Amino acid sequence: MTANPDDRPQSASSTPWWRSQGENIRLIIIALVIAFVLRTFVAEPRYIPSDSMLPTLEQGDRLLVEKVSYYIQPPQRGDVIVFHPPEQLQRLGYQREQAFIKRVIAQSGDRVQVLNGRLYLNGEPQLEPYIAEPPQYQWGPATVPPGRLMVMGDNRNNSNDSHIWGFLPVENVIGRAVIRFWPVDRLGGLSISVEPFVDLGDRPS
Repeated sequence: MTANPDDRPQSASSTPWWRSQGENIRLIIIALVIAFVLRTFVAEPRYIPSDSMLPTLEQGDRLLVEKVSYYIQPPQRGDVIVFHPPEQLQRLGYQREQAFIKRVIAQSGDRVQVLNGRLYLNGEPQLEPYIAEPPQYQWGPATVPPGRLMVMGDNRNNSNDSHIWGFLPVENVIGRAVIRFWPVDRLGGLSISVEPFVDLGDRPS
């Protein structure tokens, strides 16, 4: 009995490429979905493009920004955060997709003033060992509105921050910078604590 040609097993070479690689394709798709979910909701890498956070962060540093903690609690004073530019900056030409990085200085309800090279929070002078140098400008006093943050660069005199364009909406925050992973010789976590109120012997008038 003569075999029907259609009953003969097909050779691997006659199998379509996409069918023979189906399992690999599925694995790649799953990996891409997981990476997207992690980047969107959990953590993502970021690059420091300027010197506004000196000496804490240098231009070219690469950070891991985590997003989970802000699902539980709002940004806290001292957090180094990454955020989308507010409307004030978008009107000046910055794109919504761009990202800024600054330190949270004050939360909703806090009264802030910069006077004689020192930051005052709710009337108390702050000890800020992380800044490059004392600010050479005066600002405030002003109270942070509800749903807003005051953010400033650690390089106070070379930072495009809240003392220039105002308060940041909390919903613009992308996440909190927690680890510098590049360069390797500066690998490590970022301090997010602020010094307690310190009586420095003066108060704003």
